[in-house]
Amino acid sequence: MQRIKNTNAPTMELYQIAYFIEIARQRSFTRAAERLHMAQPALSQQMKNLETELGTALFIRGRKETQLTAAGKALLPRAEALIAQAEAAKLVVSDVAQLRGGKLIVATIPSVSACLLPEAIRAFGRQHGKVELQLIEDSSERVAENVESGLADIGFLQLPASKTTFEMRALITEPFVLLVASSHPVTRQKDVLLKQLAAESFIFYKGRARDTALEACRKAGFEPRVACESGELETIRALVAAGLGVAVVPQLAASHLPKTIRAITIREPRLQRQIAAVWKKGGGLSPAANALLKLLASV
Repeated sequence: MQRIKNTNAPTMELYQIAYFIEIARQRSFTRAAERLHMAQPALSQQMKNLETELGTALFIRGRKETQLTAAGKALLPRAEALIAQAEAAKLVVSDVAQLRGGKLIVATIPSVSACLLPEAIRAFGRQHGKVELQLIEDSSERVAENVESGLADIGFLQLPASKTTFEMRALITEPFVLLVASSHPVTRQKDVLLKQLAAESFIFYKGRARDTALEACRKAGFEPRVACESGELETIRALVAAGLGVAVVPQLAASHLPKTIRAITIREPRLQRQIAAVWKKGGGLSPAANALLKLLASV
């Protein structure tokens, strides 16, 4: 049973407060016991315990009617407010558990929010419209930090992630592709070797995708010339379309391309990444986060 504690005050139980309110309303221990479905001696004992803890009498027990003492009158409105707050707290918790309210904060890398989550979020909104959903877009490192700190309920990032810090569920494994302007000569090829692009300018997609692409270029035998870096997917696409460079990006980032850009398969080296959902270890998924994850799997 929950206790109301104050370092300078006696300890009271919530059920004792509820009993006190019912007696005050009924002005009778007998009627209050009947409404509370308990024996009158047991109710009287609880009130004696409460009075002992408070160090003062709360009731004037008359033959026909029970009245409140001055202390009882002072306690009554505060007791009613306390019970109302407890009921409100229970309702809020119930609403969150039953997805009738609350908030779901999702931290995600931009390519997932742009290309993987929209259908699931749309379905979530239809089914759980009273739950507020907030998206935080950032790098995989920042997504992990937001989940670890408790700022976000669930995160979607590029692995690896700490197995000691997070519970995780792998979602997809995807290759990297080359984005080039439609006028680029390489578009005549079915696929490309990365070493063929040593003379090109590169536009890097910030975050772990950048690290993967940079490492791949070095494995192919060259240090890429960096034209620009951006964490915005649309900026990357616009710069590629303008012919300012080529970009090595995850396949998700190549979804729904305009006619001004082509995606080319990279034959060598083979590049891929794994996307996973992560949440804080030991905390468990919130009902809303669990619902979103199930919808993501279904769509």
